[in-house]
Amino acid sequence: MGVVSTLIIFIISLLVGGLGIYIGARTILGHTTSYTHAIVTALIGAIVWGIVSFFVGWIPIVGALLALIAWVGVINWRYPGGWGNAIVIGLIAWVASAVVLYLLTLLNIVAPRALGVPGP
Repeated sequence: MGVVSTLIIFIISLLVGGLGIYIGARTILGHTTSYTHAIVTALIGAIVWGIVSFFVGWIPIVGALLALIAWVGVINWRYPGGWGNAIVIGLIAWVASAVVLYLLTLLNIVAPRALGVPGP
């Protein structure tokens, strides 16, 4: 895969992950936060997920759980409302991203993965 293809997949995945977080935040918080804010949150979440996975991902179940908690922690840090809201925003983000990726996969545009939202 070339650099251009990798960059296009990265951008599409980041936009889908950001869209999922945007939908989740807007649904739960009831006010509009910017899509750009959601994209930045998705990028930071992906980086944090990757770092935590690198260090503890090899531990069965616990590693994945710690990475998920770290990702929700990023949402909690970037959006108001506490851990409960962050968990629900993350769940909605995951579902929204899965639906969008499913549709894009049906159209043969992307593989079913989104940067910034844990994969289904």
